[in-house]
Order: sequence, then C-alpha cells, then structure tokens
Amino acid sequence: MIDIYGKLEELGLKLPQAPAKGGVYSSAKNFGKNLVYISGCGPVIDKPVNGKVGKEFTKEEAKEFSRNSMLNVLAVLQAQIGDLNKVKQAVKILVFVASTEDFYDQPYVANGGSQLLVDLFGEEAGAPSRSAIGVNVLPGNIPVEIEAIFEINE
Repeated sequence: MIDIYGKLEELGLKLPQAPAKGGVYSSAKNFGKNLVYISGCGPVIDKPVNGKVGKEFTKEEAKEFSRNSMLNVLAVLQAQIGDLNKVKQAVKILVFVASTEDFYDQPYVANGGSQLLVDLFGEEAGAPSRSAIGVNVLPGNIPVEIEAIFEINE
C-alpha cells in the first residue's frame, strides 16, 4: 500500500495548512457513497500570487501554481477525512486558468495538478478525469484555481 505522506516527502513536498474559506460555502462536502467534493483552491501557500498566465506568468510558472493549488486541495481533503491514505481514487478535477485571450495552453497548466495526483496515488488511482478552462479573472487575481472530487475508502 502506498503511503501518501512518504510520497510527499520523497517528492520534497510538504502539505500546507488547509486554506481558510473565502466566503459562505463549505470547503469540503461528503456526498453519495464515499465521495468528497473539494471547493476551488488557489496556489497561495507561503506568499501571494497575483496575475494572469500569458502576461505576468509563463505556462511553466502556471504549471507549478497548478501543483500548489492541488497541494491546497489535498490539505482541505486531509482536514475533511483525517488521512490521505484513505483516498481510493481521484475522480475529477476542474482547473481554471486566468489567462490572456491569446493563451491556449490551459491543459499544460492543469498537468501540474494532475501529475501530482499521479505521483502520489499512482496512474490508475491518481489520474482523474479533467477539464481545464481559461477564464478572464479569478478571485483575488490568482492565476489558477482547482476543484476536485475524490472517492474515499471507508
């Protein structure tokens, strides 16, 4: 069995504190049979990140922001379920990329979050179904936001 915390350490990553809510909503919601929905999380971990991809940020920087957004998603998930080793699979992620009108590499940016899931949970359990869309702006002028659905072993 894979130890997710050992994998994080192996990758030189640390799970951040779950980000605080930014409004009137639930950060995480259990539904159906063993499913958990995680509300959108941005890339802010240790310092503010503001701007658009294709203007202030390159696609490579945005890919890292996608990975950091997924770390925040996982922090919220851990706060909800208590142990990331309970994850059976990543079901779906939706990646929003605040980008210029001539930026078309949203799927490349989304790979940062998707790859982290595969690195942690393996190809079969970690590779989610996915959509990556470009948007004009995101809350707080962040460049990337990810929401997710996970299936949990009980």
